[in-house]
Amino acid sequence: MTSIGGASSGMVDWNLAVATATRLVRPGPEVSRDEARAVVAELRRHAKASEGHVRGFTRLGTDETHDTPVLVVDRPGWIRANVAGFREILKPLLDKMQERRGNGPGGAVLGAFGGKVTGVELGMLLSFLASRVLGQYETFAPPTRDLPAGADGGGRLLLVAPNIVHVERELDVDPHDFRLWVCLHEETHRTQFSAVPWLRDHLEGEIQSFLAETDVDPMTFLERVREAAQSLVGGRPEGEEDDGGHSLVELVQSPAQREILARLTAVMSLLEGHADFVMDGVGPDVVPTVSEIREKFQQRRAKGASRLDMALRKLLGLDAKLRQYKDGERFVRAVVDQVGMDGFNRVWTSPNTLPTKAEIAKPADWVARVHRKAES
Repeated sequence: MTSIGGASSGMVDWNLAVATATRLVRPGPEVSRDEARAVVAELRRHAKASEGHVRGFTRLGTDETHDTPVLVVDRPGWIRANVAGFREILKPLLDKMQERRGNGPGGAVLGAFGGKVTGVELGMLLSFLASRVLGQYETFAPPTRDLPAGADGGGRLLLVAPNIVHVERELDVDPHDFRLWVCLHEETHRTQFSAVPWLRDHLEGEIQSFLAETDVDPMTFLERVREAAQSLVGGRPEGEEDDGGHSLVELVQSPAQREILARLTAVMSLLEGHADFVMDGVGPDVVPTVSEIREKFQQRRAKGASRLDMALRKLLGLDAKLRQYKDGERFVRAVVDQVGMDGFNRVWTSPNTLPTKAEIAKPADWVARVHRKAES
């Protein structure tokens, strides 16, 4: 296991999180060594081919745009990458909580084993998610020896090979088509951030502003992580009803945080919906069985959404992931239908042209605001 520098101190023992998640994660599907090599090679080819397909359809980016690596990883590799990303983005909040923990009534307890408890609970969450994620563009990925990232903190694209193989077998779809279909979705995220240089800094600024507004008791933080982990592994105390739970964010939101969260939700809905729209738009030309794949995958997504969405909501305090896909895709489709792809691409002009949460639900309002202002 690669050690994460300075990871064992503070509110979270990050090395323990990696060790716990790696130990608990379910094994991937059985494949021969030759088959595994073939899957990795094909995913790399599809990722490369997807660049041209996505650029041509979206009219975003150029051959010089991409400086972020594409990494085909296993489940432990995904875990290590995400722990590094969590550590990077949560550092300001955890540093503030670290300063407070010695002053509160639970300070002595936290000082003794709080970081290890949180590391174990976070590891439990990641072990569940590691078997579900097909691919991911890591926006805030710090480079490590084993997991390189783009220049100037430019992120990386992860394709989780065992999960892709597992789902293609579960759905009983053409494996070659399914692998390309997944790559089209993830490549769209890579294109979004590499072709829109201000997007990463804007998103990071919003997240850090949100965290800066957070003033949470360290014991509450530990309790929320514990509850999130128990919800995934079936560890809720006997007789305790599931009321849907409360995320850490939901408990501590100030009016300023609610405004930031609304903007973050709108951006995430846009990014996810855009990726789904592009995947379906490109699919018929390059993925012969796209209709079958889409139908079966949507059924699977709907069935498996509740627990995964609950985990993401508890961890990040964002709206349900599944709703982001649906609302965002409807927004993109409606705008493109009304003003075309070039008209839609005005969304990437600046933070001011991003849709609001209300505009995601009412695309015509975004068109009226952005296009009428540009034409006046």
